[in-house]
Amino acid sequence: MYPSFDSIIENLNAGKTYSFPGGVHPDDKKSLSNKESIATPSIPSLLVIPLRQHIGSDGVCCVEVGDHVLKGQILSQSSSPFSVPVHAPTSGEVVAIAPHVVAHPSGLTEMCISIKPDGKDTWCALEPTTNYTAQDKSDLVARICQAGISGMGGAGFPTHIKTSTSKPVEFLVLNGIECEPYITSDDRLMREHAWQIRQGLDILTHLIEPKAIIVAVEDNKPEALQALNIACQDKAEYRVVSVETKYPAGGEKQLIQVLTGREVPRNGLPADVGVMMFNVGTCYAIADAILHGKPLIERIVTVTGEAVDKPRNFKTMLGTPVSHLLEEAQYNTKKQKTPKVIMGGPMMGFTLSDATIPVVKTTNCLLVPAKKELVDDNAERACIRCSACADACPASLLPQQMFWHAKAKEYDKAEEYDLFDCIECGACAYVCPSEIPLVHYYRQAKSEIRLQRDEKNKAEKAKQRFEARNARLEREKLEREEKHRKAKEARLAANKAKEQVATSEKQTSPAPSDAKDKVAAALARAKAKKASMQANAGEAKNAEPSNAHDTSNTPADDKKAQVAAAIARAKAKKAAQAQKSSEQSEATANNSSADAKDISNAATAPEHVSEQDEKKAKVAAAIARAKAKKAAQQADAPEKTQPQHNKNEGDSTASINADDEKKARIAAAVAKAKAKKAAQQQTSGDDNTNAIKSATASLSNEPKDESAVKPDADDAKKARIAAAVAKAKAKKAAKAELERENKPE
Repeated sequence: MYPSFDSIIENLNAGKTYSFPGGVHPDDKKSLSNKESIATPSIPSLLVIPLRQHIGSDGVCCVEVGDHVLKGQILSQSSSPFSVPVHAPTSGEVVAIAPHVVAHPSGLTEMCISIKPDGKDTWCALEPTTNYTAQDKSDLVARICQAGISGMGGAGFPTHIKTSTSKPVEFLVLNGIECEPYITSDDRLMREHAWQIRQGLDILTHLIEPKAIIVAVEDNKPEALQALNIACQDKAEYRVVSVETKYPAGGEKQLIQVLTGREVPRNGLPADVGVMMFNVGTCYAIADAILHGKPLIERIVTVTGEAVDKPRNFKTMLGTPVSHLLEEAQYNTKKQKTPKVIMGGPMMGFTLSDATIPVVKTTNCLLVPAKKELVDDNAERACIRCSACADACPASLLPQQMFWHAKAKEYDKAEEYDLFDCIECGACAYVCPSEIPLVHYYRQAKSEIRLQRDEKNKAEKAKQRFEARNARLEREKLEREEKHRKAKEARLAANKAKEQVATSEKQTSPAPSDAKDKVAAALARAKAKKASMQANAGEAKNAEPSNAHDTSNTPADDKKAQVAAAIARAKAKKAAQAQKSSEQSEATANNSSADAKDISNAATAPEHVSEQDEKKAKVAAAIARAKAKKAAQQADAPEKTQPQHNKNEGDSTASINADDEKKARIAAAVAKAKAKKAAQQQTSGDDNTNAIKSATASLSNEPKDESAVKPDADDAKKARIAAAVAKAKAKKAAKAELERENKPE
């Protein structure tokens, strides 16, 4: 259980602090550069501003080549919360937007904006805040973000993320330790700008509202400690605390442990133990942004080492090439075997690969060592297993074990020894008698592990995308199959419904129609039979005078008349049936696709057809009577010999045949007209066969002939041939009769 708030305050008031394990006491060499005040170098001929100078994602460039920009003008924007914009350090023209080598141990390139200064150093419009306490806190946080402020102690974490925390904060710590040898930028800043640092601390206190504020300064910086005491003397809740000089006391976790006795958990943050920490340079930049409206476009950089003639601190524009600062500090190449510049201190810094690398927000020092001033990188010898590195480690790790696994590229085993808990302070390498650059191995191993993790994450994401795609395709396939199945079921259901409707209609509607057809056929046959009987009676009546005139010929004449009438009726009936069969077959072929509704209407036609049959019967009866009368007249002619009588009888038969043919043609024409009209009136019925049977029943006298009609193509063809033959025979008989009548007797 870590110490309580009250016990910590009690210890601080008593001047007591805690300690952390390990640590070293190297020669600080700060006196080389902390004697001179902060200088302002000249404006370089070209400024190179990387788009990403912090932990997180870079922004999107919002200017183009050829644009003229003003000092403080924003150059990039991003919607990502872990991103801050960059600004133009001075006025000038954008001459390039391209990759450029940046401040990184690997010497990699990143996207940068190159500006050629115009020498006027013209500011853009600034918007300072006079009374920040009256403004909403979220607005102040947004202004800090838009000012591009990130941690200036070396980590580069976006400041607006830390100030917008939702966790309760007990201690707000201002870090002025600056424990790394040679570096004096924070020391000179606290000496010369203590009041503005205090103003930035006031703003942070307003935003975070901690219970206690601690300003921590190492005891090897008495001037800075005194300046901050004076600046904070009117604030009783501000405690300026002197901390024992021990490297790396300036580390975030180590300083929290020194001041509060609390340890930040592994993979945890200071806020997890109720502490929030800011660098003094970050406090200064916050005051500039809120009170003066200035974005972060410059910082204090220490240029030191025995290879420069005038080591000092410079208030440097971001994007200034390292070579320009070396010229300002009068870099002496003769004091080095090979050119070597370290960005940072001798413990945690890294050697630059190019002198054109620009100064960024996290650059606090440029160390230019002379010959033998630092340990040679090539002096590495074999490990002697002395464990001095383990004793010096402030994180209580086993640097020797991590070194072996990192060198053998056994990264999984190196992680088992908590490789990522290493803060890369360099204390282990400082005490190593074999002069092994342990931190370099750790950095390389961490980089390789991060790359492997990235590749693994990419592969996992690709696998997830592949599986999601396969699942989507399978789902779409099942959906299509289900859709087709439902459509098939719907079609089957629709067809079944249609069949049920047709069946119900067939069961309900045909019965009355069949009954009507049968009744109509019976009526037609009865009427035809009655008409035939009337015709026979009329013929008998007309034959009585002839019988009175010539009693000897009466039986023969009556028999002939009856025979002629029967022949005429039979021929007329046969011709009418043949003609009707032909027409009905044609109608059936042409109307085979008609609706059931049109066929079902045939049930209403029999009555009308029966009336026409009655009329036809009357016409046939009249013709029969005329024929009988004519036969009687021929019987009254002069008596002749038996041969002559036989001849006349044959001639009379021929005449009767001609008349019968003529009557047959008339009857066929009448039947054709009647069948055509009956077919037009057929509008209902269940099928074509019933309609054809109904029409045939109304036209024929014999049920046998009615049922014999078949509406197929062969029967229709035969009917047409029969009608043509009958017509030809009738024509031939009529011609013969005319020739016989015209011949003189």
